[in-house]
Amino acid sequence: MAHKKSKRTDEDTKKNKSAHKGKRPAEVATKHFATITGKLDMTRSGMGFVSAEGMARDVLIHPENTNSALHGDEVRVAITKAAKGGQGRAEGKVIEVIKHKQESFSGRLEVKEHFAFMVPDNSALPMDIYVPLDFLNGAKDGDHVMVHIVDWSPKKKNPVGEVASILTEATMGDIAMQGILVEKGFPLTFPDEVQEEAARFSEYIDTEELKNRQDLRGLLTLTIDPVDAKDFDDAISLRRLEDGLFEIGVHIADVAHFVLPDSALDAEAYKRATSVYLPDRVLPMLPERLSNQLCSLRPNEDKYAFSAIFKMDKKGKVKDYWLGKSVIRSQRRFTYEEVQAVVEGGEEALRDELLLLNEIAQNLRAERFRKGAINFSSQEVRFKLDETGRPIGIVVKESKEAHQLIEEFMLLANRTVAAHVSKIEVKGKELPFPYRVHDVPDESKLELFAAFASRFGYKFNLNSPESIQHSFNDMLRLVQGKPEQHVLESLGIRTMAKAVYTTENIGHYGLGFQDYCHFTSPIRRYPDVLVHRILQSVLEDEPMVIKNLEQQCRHCSEQERAAMEAERAGNKYKQVEYMQQFVGEEFDAVISGISSFGFWAETVDTKCEGMVSMADLAELDEFVLLEGEYTLRGLHTGLKFQIGDKVRIRVVAASLETRQLDYLLAAMDEGAHKRAKQKREKGKEDRGERRKKEKREDMRSARRKK
Repeated sequence: MAHKKSKRTDEDTKKNKSAHKGKRPAEVATKHFATITGKLDMTRSGMGFVSAEGMARDVLIHPENTNSALHGDEVRVAITKAAKGGQGRAEGKVIEVIKHKQESFSGRLEVKEHFAFMVPDNSALPMDIYVPLDFLNGAKDGDHVMVHIVDWSPKKKNPVGEVASILTEATMGDIAMQGILVEKGFPLTFPDEVQEEAARFSEYIDTEELKNRQDLRGLLTLTIDPVDAKDFDDAISLRRLEDGLFEIGVHIADVAHFVLPDSALDAEAYKRATSVYLPDRVLPMLPERLSNQLCSLRPNEDKYAFSAIFKMDKKGKVKDYWLGKSVIRSQRRFTYEEVQAVVEGGEEALRDELLLLNEIAQNLRAERFRKGAINFSSQEVRFKLDETGRPIGIVVKESKEAHQLIEEFMLLANRTVAAHVSKIEVKGKELPFPYRVHDVPDESKLELFAAFASRFGYKFNLNSPESIQHSFNDMLRLVQGKPEQHVLESLGIRTMAKAVYTTENIGHYGLGFQDYCHFTSPIRRYPDVLVHRILQSVLEDEPMVIKNLEQQCRHCSEQERAAMEAERAGNKYKQVEYMQQFVGEEFDAVISGISSFGFWAETVDTKCEGMVSMADLAELDEFVLLEGEYTLRGLHTGLKFQIGDKVRIRVVAASLETRQLDYLLAAMDEGAHKRAKQKREKGKEDRGERRKKEKREDMRSARRKK
C-alpha cells in the first residue's frame, strides 16, 4: 500500500500547535454544575483537583474539603465557588467517595486491650485503620503489616481493616513492592476468567488464519532486547533488493488477534492499560500465557505479527511501504550488548546485516534531528540484585547505537502508521485515533529555563516552536562534557510538556513529528492494541469508530502516570535499601533539586538521591528560595546552593518505611566555611548595632513626646 502525501501542510501544523499551546485536548468553555463526578488528583500539599467532562478547568479541592478521599479515588463533588466569568478555577467539596482506588495499606500495628490500629506508612492516608482483635490473624503489637480494608463506610470515623500479611525482614522488600503496586491501583493477580480465557488459545498457527496473512517466515528476522527480557514485542527483518534498495520489516506482536473487544482479557488489559516495571519484577498488562508465550516473538517459533515493511535506500529515505497482518519466524535473539559489540568491531555471523541496519538507523536519526527533534540524552540507573531481591550494586546504562538501532525503526513504524490513518475520514470527519502527542513547552517554564541557561552562556531564541527546538539542540551539543551538562539536561527535560494519548492530533513536538502514535509495544501498552484494531479496519476499508475513545486515551495516560510513579517509588525503596549499609559514610554528590525546605543531592557513585533539610542548613545561615534561579541563598552570608553544584554529604538516615534518605552537608570548600562563619558573625554584629540604634531612637522619640 503506497504512502500518500498528507493533506496538512507544515504551516497548518504550526497553526494547530499554536492554537493548542497550553490547552488540554478537547477543552471547552466552563459551565456551571451543582455537582460533578471524577477522579481526585492530590498533590503533596494535600490540595486536590477533580476534572469532569464539559469543564474547561479542573475543580480545586482544599485539604479540609477532601472528606477523607484519597488520591485516585472516584468522587462526587459539590461546587462551592464557581469560576469567575468563565475564567479561573472553580472550587468544591467532596461529598461522596464513589470508589476507593486503593484498599490495602502497609504500616505499624498498635495493639490495645480491646482493639488495634494500624498506623499507615503512606502519608496520603490521613487516618489510622481500625483493626478488630479477631482480624489480627496472628499479628502482634509493633509488627509491620499489610492491612486490607473491609469496611470504609463514611459513617465510621476510621476505616476497618484485616491484617493480610505480616512483614518480616525476609519478606519486607517483596511486600513493599506489592504495596507500591497496590498503592498505585494496580491489581497483583488476574481474575480466574481472564486466566481461563488466555488458556484456551492454541500455540500453533491456524492454517485458515494463515490464508489471510502474508507469510514472511522466509525472511531473515531477528530481535534485539535487554538481556533479561522475557516478552519480545518487536522484530526486524532485512532483505536486499536488486535495485540497490533494501526491504526492512518492523514486525510487532499481534496481540489484538488474541485480545478481542468486549472479552474478559480486553477488559482487564484496558483496566491496567500498561505493564509496570519495578526493580525486581514486572507486573504485566497481559497474563503470562500471552505476554511471555503466545504473543512473544521468541526465536525459532512461528508467530502472528502486524508488520510495517519499508522499501528504502541506505540513507533511510523511504520509497514505499506496506502495512498488514503476517506470520513471521525470528531466526536469532540478540541482546543489546551483543549488537553493540558488533558495532564496536566485534565478529558475528550476521555482522554485515547488523552493520547495515545500524548505518540506516543512524541516518534516520541524523535526519530526525536535522528536522528539529530534540536530542536529550538518557541515562538509566538499574540495581544489581541478589537472589533475594536485595540490591548489591548499581549499573548505569547509557543509550548506545544498539539501542538507537531499534529505536529509530520503531519510531519510523509509529509515525508511518499515524500518518497513514490521519488521512482517513468517516462522514467528512477525521477518523478518531489514539495519537501520542507532545505539546510545545509551557511559556513561563521556558522563560525561566532560558534565563537560567543564559548564565552559562547558552542563548535561546523563543520566537517560534522551531527556533526553540534548534536552541535546545545547540545547547545540548555545546554542553557535552562540561560541568553544567547534568543540570541543564535535567532541567531541560523538566521544562518539556508531558506526552499523552489523545484523539486530537497536535503532533509530537519533542520528536519533531507531525503524526505519531504507539504501534510497536502492544504486549505492554493498551493504546497500541487500539491502534492495531483501528489500523486493520482501515486496511480492510471499513474504518472502525470506537466510542468514547478520548475517554479511553485519558485513562491510558493516567495509568501510564501511575505506573511511572510506581516505578519511581520502587527505585526509591531500593535506593534506601542499598544505602542502609552506608549510614555514617560520606559521598561526593550533586544538588539535583531545590525547595523551600532544603535541597536534594544525588551521590555521584551510587546515583541515590537524598534530602539535606533546611533545619540542618540553619547552622550555616538562614536560607531563602530563589525559584527562578533554582537556588537557596543565605540571607546574611550570601552563601548559595544551586542545582548542579557539587557538595560532600554524609548519609545520616535511611528509612524503608518512608522511603526517605536523609543527608547532612559534610564538607564544602574550607574557604567557603570560613567566609560563611565570618559573614554570619559580622551579620550578628550588624544586627546587634541596628537593634541598639533602633532602641536609642525609640527612647529619644518617647522623650520628645513627653
